[in-house]
Amino acid sequence: MGLTEDRERFREVGETRREDLAEFIGHGDLGGSDADRIRIPIKVVDLPSFEYDQRSAGGVGQGGDGQPQPGQPVDPEPGDGDEEGDPGEEGGDHEYYEMDPEEFARELDEALGLDLEPKGKRVVEEVEGDFTDTARSGPRGTLDVDEFFKRGLKRHLATDFDGDYVREGLFVDGADVDDVFAWARGEGIPVSRAWIADAAATLAEERGEPVAALDRWESFDALDDAIDREPVSQRIRREGLDSVPFRREDERFRHPEVIEKRERNVVVINVRDASGSMRETKRELVERVFTPMDWYLTGKYDAAEFRYVVHDAEAWEVDREEFFGIQSGGGTRISSAYDLVEELLEEYPYSEWNRYVFAAGDSENAGSDTTDNVIPAMESIDANLQAYVETQPGDGAANARHADEVEAAFADADDVAVARVSEPDDVTDAIYEILSTESSGDDGAVRGGTAARGRTDGGDRR
Repeated sequence: MGLTEDRERFREVGETRREDLAEFIGHGDLGGSDADRIRIPIKVVDLPSFEYDQRSAGGVGQGGDGQPQPGQPVDPEPGDGDEEGDPGEEGGDHEYYEMDPEEFARELDEALGLDLEPKGKRVVEEVEGDFTDTARSGPRGTLDVDEFFKRGLKRHLATDFDGDYVREGLFVDGADVDDVFAWARGEGIPVSRAWIADAAATLAEERGEPVAALDRWESFDALDDAIDREPVSQRIRREGLDSVPFRREDERFRHPEVIEKRERNVVVINVRDASGSMRETKRELVERVFTPMDWYLTGKYDAAEFRYVVHDAEAWEVDREEFFGIQSGGGTRISSAYDLVEELLEEYPYSEWNRYVFAAGDSENAGSDTTDNVIPAMESIDANLQAYVETQPGDGAANARHADEVEAAFADADDVAVARVSEPDDVTDAIYEILSTESSGDDGAVRGGTAARGRTDGGDRR
């Protein structure tokens, strides 16, 4: 088998694994896994292997020279087939692939085209990175020579000036050192009075008369009209640069960049309608959506906490086992759950925790509770992402309006998702709908895949 065929074969193996994952999420036995270990039933795939050519090796056939003849029956070797006797009662062994939540998250990212990169909030460690920062002190061996030279050169260019031009000011009729200094400063020339005084003394000594007696120019204006000042950069290009005077303050020493390692904490509050209308089929759909998302976020974050809230007309907190199975016979008031959610989130400051609120139900709610109470509560909650999953098999009930009202209220929001699940085949689309919603947010924490995914009816992106 050639290299190209090998690659194609292994690509098919990878695709099969992703198909197994999607099939497992929508139809598999989620109860066979736990919070730290996910067991996914997989199809057995024969990997490529080498085989010897048997054509010249002889054999055990009944024909001449060990080769079977056309039409000749071939007897199976012992143990090659079923033995006579009663049918067996033992079940066959199923193949499972076990993965931890981190691997599950990677596989789900690849299968759905997601790439969640959660941001850490609380600094837990500072480590040294590359030597990219600089400071004004440090060991001599870490002196940044390039930065040292650039600072010295920059200062030199800023303080250099055309000395010949300034000396011409001393030839203005009646001008003394103070007059020339005031004129030069007015022209923006970075010259000191001491430099002008030294130049004046040199001229007086050379000519044998005081500077005030030198009268080449009637005024400074006449000087400016007659002579153009030469820019420093032009003079350096013409004459070159013999040296750059450096100072101690020009020194910069390389230091390692300090990298903050942040613990990526997440709290996920799962909310579920437990009223009388939430029959077993609806509860199973909730479990199929929420359980893989719990595994996914566990694999993505350093520390993940999960809280579970159920409600009918009132809300209360339960453990994970109760969450997916509990059912009451009461009515429905979804806002009662959000009142409890707000209390629970007080334990997880938004400055230190990534916060997710995922709710699910059949979209049935009492009266105007959604518009009057739930939507204002959702608007007041600081969270990375809030989602509502409608689990309504079939065409749904006439009063199932909650998902539609939430979707309409947050049509322009990038931190609220609405998904609809009417059958197990909709589950992976719902998970994608929720986890990809943050891709349009400012943080860019979740980025959608490059290829568009097929949507189910009622589950289109808003």
